[in-house]
Amino acid sequence: MTAGIPKPQVDTSRPHPARVYDWLLGGKDNYEVDRQVGERLPAESSDAARQNRAFMHRAAAWLADNGVNQFLDIGTGIPTEPNLHQIVQAIMPTARIVYADNDPIVLRHAEALLVSTPEGTTDYIQADVRDPQEILQYARATLDFERPIALSLIALMHFVPDDQGPYDIVSSLVDVLPSGSYLTLSHAASDLMPELSAKVVAEYAKGGIKLGFRTHAGVSKFFDGLELIEPGLVTAPAWFKTTGSPEEESSGIYVGVARVP
Repeated sequence: MTAGIPKPQVDTSRPHPARVYDWLLGGKDNYEVDRQVGERLPAESSDAARQNRAFMHRAAAWLADNGVNQFLDIGTGIPTEPNLHQIVQAIMPTARIVYADNDPIVLRHAEALLVSTPEGTTDYIQADVRDPQEILQYARATLDFERPIALSLIALMHFVPDDQGPYDIVSSLVDVLPSGSYLTLSHAASDLMPELSAKVVAEYAKGGIKLGFRTHAGVSKFFDGLELIEPGLVTAPAWFKTTGSPEEESSGIYVGVARVP
């Protein structure tokens, strides 16, 4: 996807969620407009970014341990090692991964996302989750939609407010996945830390980014028709399936992994 294509122009006049997230994780691939948003956010926002990333690591490893070797990761963000493909290909060298993100700066760093094992494959598309059909069309060139696929939506859908059809978007992606596939999703909560959530929403809004934080019931709706894997829809530190045990840490993030029947 990146070969022979001119590097797109990055808009440095407006903050972007991927670059704010990078700043929250301590990254360097962000601009002053992104840092201004990040610096106004509550300190707990950095904890949430870290918890999101750690959940992705655990969920991806669990899926690979259970034989899943195809992944579609939408809302990839700026590469921060270990990336999803590094985790799953360490367990399943033949794994095939397609990444997608709508921030041109992620494309500039896509080479880091494309370093696959010889046995496996990674690919990248610059695309927006609000155009799921474009993502699916491209993903079919790399992934076999006759075999299970893990769809990863990490800290993404709360950037799609209700008036942009978030549930329809996720349904359109999940509906084409074969039986035995999985949805991995993390999402900011509006009902766990209401005052902090309201502040985060307000600060992002000042940067022109509209958020759609949701209640437990609202996040659960993304999993309608799917089989939630234990421990169900819980806070990010509470989701453990491999080594270790749930951390006793407060969190404003709901997470879950569900199987397509």
